[in-house]
Amino acid sequence: MPAIYILIAVIVLLFFGTTLAILSRYRKCPSDKVMVIYGKVGNTENGSARSARCLHGGAAFVWPVIQSCAYLDLTPISISVDLRSALSRQNIRIDVPSRFTVGISTETAVMQNAAERLLGLGLDQVQELAKDIIFGQLRLVIATMDIEEINTDRDKFLAAVSSNVETELKKIGLRLINVNVTDITDESGYIDALGKEAAAKAINDAKRNVAEQNRAGTVGESEAQRDQRVSVAEANAVAIQGENEAKVQIADSEAVRREREAEALRRATAAEKVAQAKALEEAYAAEENAERARAVREQASLRADVIVRAEIEKEQAQLSAEAEAERIRRQAQGEADAIYARLAAQAKGAEELLTRQAEGFRRIIEAAGGDTQAAVQLMIADKLENLLKTQMEAIKNLSIDKITVWDSMNGKDGGSTTSDFIKSYMSAVPPMNEMFRMAGMELPGFMGKPVTPAPQPVQPAPEEAPHGEA
Repeated sequence: MPAIYILIAVIVLLFFGTTLAILSRYRKCPSDKVMVIYGKVGNTENGSARSARCLHGGAAFVWPVIQSCAYLDLTPISISVDLRSALSRQNIRIDVPSRFTVGISTETAVMQNAAERLLGLGLDQVQELAKDIIFGQLRLVIATMDIEEINTDRDKFLAAVSSNVETELKKIGLRLINVNVTDITDESGYIDALGKEAAAKAINDAKRNVAEQNRAGTVGESEAQRDQRVSVAEANAVAIQGENEAKVQIADSEAVRREREAEALRRATAAEKVAQAKALEEAYAAEENAERARAVREQASLRADVIVRAEIEKEQAQLSAEAEAERIRRQAQGEADAIYARLAAQAKGAEELLTRQAEGFRRIIEAAGGDTQAAVQLMIADKLENLLKTQMEAIKNLSIDKITVWDSMNGKDGGSTTSDFIKSYMSAVPPMNEMFRMAGMELPGFMGKPVTPAPQPVQPAPEEAPHGEA
């Protein structure tokens, strides 16, 4: 019985394991990606093996071992294309800065191209590949158009660019989403000249229209003024007659008015004088009271300003003195800390140097087998090159501009005067044996024995000839 249970459990586990494995191979394609199933995916209509099967959306079962899948991202790619010195049909070089937006196409045939050419490439690699294609097609379109067409008929230029670029991009599985061309410039200034020409033409047309309108306005104004003057003259003639009749009545009425105005003016002037006198009296009294109050207020304000300012200056002086004292104390403390740190560092460095020198001397003595004399000779031998260099410096800078020798072949021991000079000149260089003796050492035996120079015989001084003898 236990064996049957074990068998049943194994069968159940195998069933569930197989089911999970099958379900795990059922892949769903997100909406922003293209799923590429590759491996053994069937044959094409002409019987050849298909390289891959592409799905946009939906799901598919991917057989284990014989099939696998990968995804192509449909996220748009923005590519900045700053085309420089592109040659137009007029042989004028122009700069066309632009920005292209491309992406993986979802068309069946184009998706197949993307699966074959872009699968496994990174975003930067796809961008560089598309950029190379765009550069070439953009130069090709510019070479077939004039600058006037490129600059004025921008829709035609963009349509030509879109057509050529998209055709080439589809070959690698991409599609063109958007083209944005910014300001177009050229090296020769031709586009600027075209702009200046158009601006000048527009300004001249506007000036001509303004002049024509001014002329029409002036003519119409003159005609209106003429009609106005005729109508006004006719109306004036009728009005003058009525005015003369009205003036008589006006004069009578004016006399009556003046009499009444004079009487009213007299009464008003008297009342006004009385009121002004009374108002001045009240104003003088009010000004007197106001001046007294102002004097009291200014005195109190002045006293408050002086006292408060003195207290503020006193507190400022105290704070400045305390701050200066604190600054001097901190500066002194900092300088003392710096001096202490510098002296401590120097002492530590000197101690380390002396310790290293002592250790070095001890190792040299150990290398010499404990013989201090041999250790000293080792140190001198190490420095011997520098000693020789120092001694050679004594004759290094001897400046002998010219040597003239008259050799009469009357040298000593049958030698020549020239050979004696060279021999004496070379004797000025310190001999090697003397150098070793000065350093407390002897030359090794293989370098030869020191040569002791033979004593030179003393030549007797020549006798002077008696006076008068030849």
